[in-house]
Amino acid sequence: MIVETVSGRVRGQVVDGIAAFLGLPYARPPFGELRFRAPSPVEPWEGVRDALEYGPTAPKRPYPPPLDRLLADPAVPGDDCLNLNVWTPVGARDLPVMVWIHGGSLRYGSSVPAVYDGTAFARDGVVLVSINYRLGIEGFGLFPDAPANLGLLDQLAALRWVRDHIAAFGGDPGNVTVFGESAGAISVGALLSVGDGLFRRAIMQSGPPDTVRPAAARRLTRKIARRLGVPATAAAFADVDRERLLDAQAAVRDGFGIVDPGMDRRFEGELMVGYNSEEYRLWFVPSGLVDRIGPLAFTLARLKYRIGGRAAGLYRARRPGAKPGEVLGALVTDKVLRVPLNQLADERTSRTFMYEFAWRTPVQNLGACHALEIGFVFDTLRTADVVALTGPDAPQPLADAMHAAWVSFARTGDPGWPAWSVKRPVMRFGVEPELVYAPQDDERTAW
Repeated sequence: MIVETVSGRVRGQVVDGIAAFLGLPYARPPFGELRFRAPSPVEPWEGVRDALEYGPTAPKRPYPPPLDRLLADPAVPGDDCLNLNVWTPVGARDLPVMVWIHGGSLRYGSSVPAVYDGTAFARDGVVLVSINYRLGIEGFGLFPDAPANLGLLDQLAALRWVRDHIAAFGGDPGNVTVFGESAGAISVGALLSVGDGLFRRAIMQSGPPDTVRPAAARRLTRKIARRLGVPATAAAFADVDRERLLDAQAAVRDGFGIVDPGMDRRFEGELMVGYNSEEYRLWFVPSGLVDRIGPLAFTLARLKYRIGGRAAGLYRARRPGAKPGEVLGALVTDKVLRVPLNQLADERTSRTFMYEFAWRTPVQNLGACHALEIGFVFDTLRTADVVALTGPDAPQPLADAMHAAWVSFARTGDPGWPAWSVKRPVMRFGVEPELVYAPQDDERTAW
């Protein structure tokens, strides 16, 4: 299948009525004279460009152990990393569009893992777009001589590409839903205030509308600069070998964040937000941290995270027999995710929907952990990427229900349950979907 775009013609592959166009550039390669610069428009080409394989991924290191055994993160070499993928039904016209922003702490991940395959969305009448963007210091370092949030600027450039090109692939540029998980959801939270009408709806999966202060971003940049022995400027970093830069970045464990772009949360479209019941287990259980946290470590961590005694006491009482590490994990999950998402929903008067993912995987006692819901949303349960987290017997009916809710939201703005109100309705995706009201509200109000 050949499609005419503004930049030139592209060739995709059709399987069972679904056309996939992989590795389409939405901006020029951000290296050479364009390193640490805002994304630059693609140069047009002549002839037909093959879009049959995933394009290069942004420079990164793989997830560290033990997460590397649970989260797929393939790397594709090459400079042309500002690319995206499109799945669409053959003959499509004016279909709703969904744009996926991957997670990975803003330093890992890409659009390549099979869990993000968009075939099921296209099968069900949605044009699915997934994007790559710059990561780590190249995407979210803060320099005096370069724009802030280059990775976020990449995401905006990709959304502009969708606005200008997606009709040629059968999508409706006036009906775009942007969605992401973890760092992808944090990105969506920032895009709510700077998206400039580029999307109509948004979904935030397991990520709050969170930003970092410029001072914190500068400190992280300076730490990496000291490792490299260069000034903390974009000009100096641009002269550093890519692999050496990644080594220095990996040695500094501080987290990257999006510098506040002036978030005002005036987004007027429909918004869906949600979290997993036991997000913390992805980090606390495989690492053994859940067993190493005793009463003293619990108290020190509580003070570090500024968790009050009232909340800590309530969570302990609600979990008799739980290990201190499990109680701390529940506290951190709610402080970082559930409570901020509830606050975001409360700030909006209507058109907000909330879910909770509660199905527990048997793999490594991970429970309803972070990232577990993605394979259900994409209906990709049988891929090796997803089986690593869910095991081979994850319930297909639950994937059918979640996937259908996301499709319905993209199509109509209604996922199939009541919008947020004083009753605090939450769709809980457990063994079976169940509508609940104000779940664990005594714990939420303890904050």
